[in-house]
Amino acid sequence: MPRVIASVEARMGSSRLPGKVLVDICGKPALTRVLNRLKSCESLDGIVLATSLNPIDNQVVKWANSEGVECHRGSENDVLLRVFEAHKKMNSEVIVEICGDMLLLDPEIIDLGVKTFLENECNFLTTNCKQSFPIGIDVVIFSLKDLEWVEKNISDSEVREHVSLYFVRHPEKYRTIHLLAPKRFHYPDYRFVLDYQEDLEFIRAVYEKLEPKVGACFGLEKIIELLKKEPDLIKINKHCEEKFII
Repeated sequence: MPRVIASVEARMGSSRLPGKVLVDICGKPALTRVLNRLKSCESLDGIVLATSLNPIDNQVVKWANSEGVECHRGSENDVLLRVFEAHKKMNSEVIVEICGDMLLLDPEIIDLGVKTFLENECNFLTTNCKQSFPIGIDVVIFSLKDLEWVEKNISDSEVREHVSLYFVRHPEKYRTIHLLAPKRFHYPDYRFVLDYQEDLEFIRAVYEKLEPKVGACFGLEKIIELLKKEPDLIKINKHCEEKFII
């Protein structure tokens, strides 16, 4: 079986919510929440943190060391190169791309994505091009071989900043699977990503209400059940806008 590695892209220099990747979420840093969810996945052979060489990200490296997670430091702006180098270091074959602000990732959905990718002849699997899951319940998968070609041949600044963007823009070159949400999870307007202060309030509220009852790695099903019982929660960050680049 191919070696499947998840890379977490994380740095402290967020323009809208500085330091968000290490902000406290009910007693644990945000990145610890992401890491624990990824550790619950059955399909991953490893996890690597891809952060920048900016001195402010020394804090992120310190966190990685304390958690015993592999860490690679690279260009702050050329995220594609940073992620590529991290996976070369890890001897990856299949890449699961994770952003450090996705604190409500569902391990079962990631496992489904990996299984689907490996069982089909495809180059790229994504939930993002045809949004059906809540924003932040993302699965993005591609091969190191394909990423290497993009890294060596494409200089476009947006592609260098958004690692899988070239695959999105060129479906004629890459066999793509769009992983769609079943009807019970079809809430594309819900925001489960950490980008604004309101997102932070929402995510903290979800953890406060669910973790004591079902543990820290509750999945999307439990979150949807909670929001049906307490619909006012989704209003906390409903007005926040996501910037999509396609």
